[in-house]
Amino acid sequence: MRLLSVFLSLALSAGGALMATERPSFAVERKASGLEIRQYRPYVVAQTEVEGPMETAGNEGFRRLAGFIFGGNGTGQKIAMTAPVAMAPMPEETRLTPKGGGFVVQFMMPSNFTLASLPPPKDGRVAFLEVPARRIAALAYRGNWSEARYQVHLEKLNAALAKEGLKAKGSPVWARYDPPFMPTFMRTNEILVEVQTP
Repeated sequence: MRLLSVFLSLALSAGGALMATERPSFAVERKASGLEIRQYRPYVVAQTEVEGPMETAGNEGFRRLAGFIFGGNGTGQKIAMTAPVAMAPMPEETRLTPKGGGFVVQFMMPSNFTLASLPPPKDGRVAFLEVPARRIAALAYRGNWSEARYQVHLEKLNAALAKEGLKAKGSPVWARYDPPFMPTFMRTNEILVEVQTP
């Protein structure tokens, strides 16, 4: 419910324009085996690292980042919501406990911002990163945000990569494009993974 209330607040503050959100810029290289192979341009993200299970970590990470763009920064500036909310496993070397789970949650920053022009976050757990240009394999699916459903489609992604002879680099990213008040059957989700350039 707290996640829903934050989304509603963002929608009202933006004059109800939540659906017209900016997304990362990319060009589709080709489509194959249910995948889109994309060339992404660089972009800047605000991110936070959260310990805990996938679904709990996603909610906590979203709240921290929403707090930043909703004015929880050094200038009190409100920053437009973008899509998707991206989430990936935290690298093992940065986890707080050796056996603990953990995730990195990211919001893309609007393209009019640079690392230098973003206001400083009040929450010290929020940081900025410039994501470089990358070649990405994307598998899209609709439906709820359960971890079980994510795992089903992650298996499909891995099978499609093997079929196409593509090698993944790094961890898969779970990308959610719609607010929680969107009917479940209409929600657009993707699993993204960087792939090696031939």
